[in-house]
Amino acid sequence: MSDFSFWDIVRNLLTGLQWTLLLSLVAFIGGGLIGLLVMILRISSKAFPRNVARTYIELFQGTPLLMQLFLVFFGVALLGVDISPWLAAAIALTLFTSAYLAEIWRGCVDSIAHGQWEASASLALNPLEQLRYVILPQALRIAVAPTVGFSVQVVKGTAVTSIIGFTELTKTGGMLANATFEPFMVYGLVALGYFLLCYPLSLSARYLERRLHASA
Repeated sequence: MSDFSFWDIVRNLLTGLQWTLLLSLVAFIGGGLIGLLVMILRISSKAFPRNVARTYIELFQGTPLLMQLFLVFFGVALLGVDISPWLAAAIALTLFTSAYLAEIWRGCVDSIAHGQWEASASLALNPLEQLRYVILPQALRIAVAPTVGFSVQVVKGTAVTSIIGFTELTKTGGMLANATFEPFMVYGLVALGYFLLCYPLSLSARYLERRLHASA
């Protein structure tokens, strides 16, 4: 196993796991903020912002995350701007996440009865006030389970960023496997790391979904 002990491997993988978790949080929070804006444009009564949002969503949902990552990392470099693998990974995964969250949340907003819009309009609320005070509080309850469920996909998506050299869990595992000549053990630990991150999220999503159906 070269000069690496088992605990050396575990310690290095934990460092990679921390970067995976950090990237996931950045992408999820940033994607949530952008996704909320895109969702508002998507449900606009005006055709132009609605079409812009639809195009944005279809662009990121209709192309592979790997291609988006390459476009950010290599495309920006072609403009003469030096961009680190960390920043490229954060930008690409944030935009990818925002498109999916926007569509998830749009579906939740659309599930609210149209009469709620009409009732809030009768109170002389403008469209943004209707959305903020009447529609979103109801849609939030529906959105929690699928949003938590999608966070699992965000965590898994971080593995793709190893292609551009970002040293998250998968990249760290690859380097350790090459150094120790113990790929089965190393990648087994990598898989365990992803499982420990994703399984609690999956359980939470299922629990919240059951609670939603039980209280519906």
